[in-house]
Amino acid sequence: MALKLIFMGTPEFSVPILKSLYESKHDILKVYTQPPKKQNRGQKINLTAVHQFCINHNLPVRYPERIDSEEEYQEIKKLKPDVAVVVAYGKIIPQKILSIDNIKFLNIHASLLPKWRGAAPIQRAIINLDNETGISIMKIVPKLDCGPVMMQSKIKIFQNTNYKELSDKLSSLGASMILKSLDIVEKKSEIFIEQNETEACYAKKISKSETKVNWNDDAKKVIGKINAFSPTPGSWFEYKKSRLKIIEAIEVKGRGSPGQIINKNFTVACAHNAIKILKLQKEGKKIMSIEDYLKGNQLILDFNLS
Repeated sequence: MALKLIFMGTPEFSVPILKSLYESKHDILKVYTQPPKKQNRGQKINLTAVHQFCINHNLPVRYPERIDSEEEYQEIKKLKPDVAVVVAYGKIIPQKILSIDNIKFLNIHASLLPKWRGAAPIQRAIINLDNETGISIMKIVPKLDCGPVMMQSKIKIFQNTNYKELSDKLSSLGASMILKSLDIVEKKSEIFIEQNETEACYAKKISKSETKVNWNDDAKKVIGKINAFSPTPGSWFEYKKSRLKIIEAIEVKGRGSPGQIINKNFTVACAHNAIKILKLQKEGKKIMSIEDYLKGNQLILDFNLS
């Protein structure tokens, strides 16, 4: 028997999961997403990735400024879904809506809860040099990412894994896991296990100041941040009054004062060891290999970037 669903999600990460539900036997009654945003002083209206998917596939979509309004409460109550699937929606579901009878609220979170609750679990796992992460499917409660967990699955994080690659893998994993979870819900055999609060840690939102390269860190930590912010927003530094984003780099053996360019291949010293830049991006330009960059830009050896 097909379940009646509502879906709540916003960024590109949510789209493969919505697509898997759209292609399943289940019936999507309504999709909720964040409102469109104006770009460049109102010149262009940007729809969310989920909103665009809904338009392309003729799915009914709502994008309220507030989910905690009486209007949305009545709308969801009127729809009478069996399950609400929430994936990176970006708004807290209020207790009044969570308390509507006969609706199960399931959240798909990109970490192995209780580790990395919060806004930026994928980036924080990479920055922290974690060896693994995964997807948790949990019951939603009013407190952020604290609900009991129904299902988890792990994946490895490799030394060169960046944010985009890991996000895509986790989204694909979540797309398959939610279908398995709904099968269990259909059979009324779901089991939820409470999280261990003593193991909880939080993945706070990425701040702009964090994205600037700190050459006083060890090379491993610098690489972790480069990977976590690649390709966007990008881990950056300034050179010759220009901001350069590092898209890809590797750790190499090398010595010098932190931030010092130590060879003509754009190898830069850190507190311990050095990084060799492989790909970078100038402001407003396309990503390029270091070889292409060096064709038109001569490095100043021993120049300090700090």
